[in-house]
Amino acid sequence: MRIYGVDFTCAPRAAKPITVGVALVKSNLLHLQRVERLPTFAEFEALLARPGPWIGGFDFPFSLPRELVRDLAWPAAWPALVAHCSAFDRAQFRARLDAYRNTRQPGCRYAHRATDYPAGSSSPMKLVNPPVALMFHEGARRVLASGVHVPALHDGDTQRVALEAYPGLLVRKQLGIRDSYKSDTRRDQTPARRSARKRVIAALKRGEALDIRLRATPAIERALIADGSGDLLDAAICAVQAAWAARQPGYGIPASAPAGEGWIVSS
Repeated sequence: MRIYGVDFTCAPRAAKPITVGVALVKSNLLHLQRVERLPTFAEFEALLARPGPWIGGFDFPFSLPRELVRDLAWPAAWPALVAHCSAFDRAQFRARLDAYRNTRQPGCRYAHRATDYPAGSSSPMKLVNPPVALMFHEGARRVLASGVHVPALHDGDTQRVALEAYPGLLVRKQLGIRDSYKSDTRRDQTPARRSARKRVIAALKRGEALDIRLRATPAIERALIADGSGDLLDAAICAVQAAWAARQPGYGIPASAPAGEGWIVSS
């Protein structure tokens, strides 16, 4: 089975492309074959259109909290919700989230999805550091338009399966590595963070996370270690999460997952 691990950005460009780990999984061995860099949304859309069978793990929120959707009287069904949000431009979408946040009590300004709690992920309302709300705004519309199958959210082409992934879940909770391993700021790309990346990779190779053993050429492994932004490593981690999901009934998404919210695989 071909696996894609996708480290997403809401503003792809040459200096900060969407990063894709391309792999093959057989049993519990995940062979990372190459890393692709997609500096435009058009190239991301072409990735989604690639013929299957494939399963992809995508590092951005596929949906919004049910509480937010209810309070704003937005459509509850995922395709209609995504279409509704896509009708806003970025500034309008940001303004609506800001206005909603300001109606909430201090200490609970941000609504969360059920999956955010076990995954330790940010609210999809968050607009900075990282701007996951904008990642939803740009990513979900393209996933929906591509016609891929999105388990628990939308029936599509079952030969192309899109799953929500989150590297922080695997590193912090499943590997227990709390040290920061990445930064987009060059001066913060320290030897300590490089050492943390080495530890993450070593643990992935041993199969300590999800019983999936990562395999890569020495050149790719060196690239994962050298990339101070962590984008390459995050793409590989998303691929590990997708490979785990490929081996689970229903991709490991619990039947209790709230309708329309989506689920981060392995949370």
